[in-house]
Amino acid sequence: MSHPEIERLATGKYLSLTTFKKDGSAVSTPVWVARDGDELVVITDATSGKAKRIRNNTAVSLAPCDIRGRITGTSVDGIARLTDSTGTKAVASQVRRKYGLAFSAIGWMEKLRRRSSDSVGIRIQIPATP
Repeated sequence: MSHPEIERLATGKYLSLTTFKKDGSAVSTPVWVARDGDELVVITDATSGKAKRIRNNTAVSLAPCDIRGRITGTSVDGIARLTDSTGTKAVASQVRRKYGLAFSAIGWMEKLRRRSSDSVGIRIQIPATP
């Protein structure tokens, strides 16, 4: 049976992904999110702060938000993991499927800005509550 929070968080356009620094302070970022089975998936630059923080601490907090990161619903805790190159391709495919042309346009704009084209997928599980 599907986790109801996965469905709720995956249906919105934006998700506030909160990751934690080594000192425990929180950093929230609005991201595009898609669903892959019973997990949420996000794609980001491999050198981004959120990827670095997840490498050090897999605990995350998630909440629906608007494009500016303003929270629009309740938050839940999750466990994130970065994917390998094969997993990243699968995550990118899921996000591309949800966002379509907008996803492709963002990728093209990043190439024009000569930013890193190395992406990494993030897979997020929400533990079942007892």
